[in-house]
Amino acid sequence: MVEIEVVYAAEDRQVLLAVTVPSGTSLKAAVQASGIAVRFPELALADCPLGIFGKVVVDADVRAVQSGDRIEIYRPLLADPKEVRRLRAVKAAMAKQRNS
Repeated sequence: MVEIEVVYAAEDRQVLLAVTVPSGTSLKAAVQASGIAVRFPELALADCPLGIFGKVVVDADVRAVQSGDRIEIYRPLLADPKEVRRLRAVKAAMAKQRNS
């Protein structure tokens, strides 16, 4: 058996669950076994990227958990960071023109 943590941060709350799973369990299977979907029914686990200690894991269906892993469930981005940065630059340029 392997002891891991599964964490998820919604907009309004955060949850950290300590879970014990059999050796060889994949990240995705461990997240499903954690029961986090019951606490966050709106969470589409099949579509959420997973990571360990801040690093995205591409093969979450295959990669086996290791003792002490902290599996993080990532939310989809609400806005494209490049677009937000571009809009901020346009707004700053317009403010600079008004003050000139």
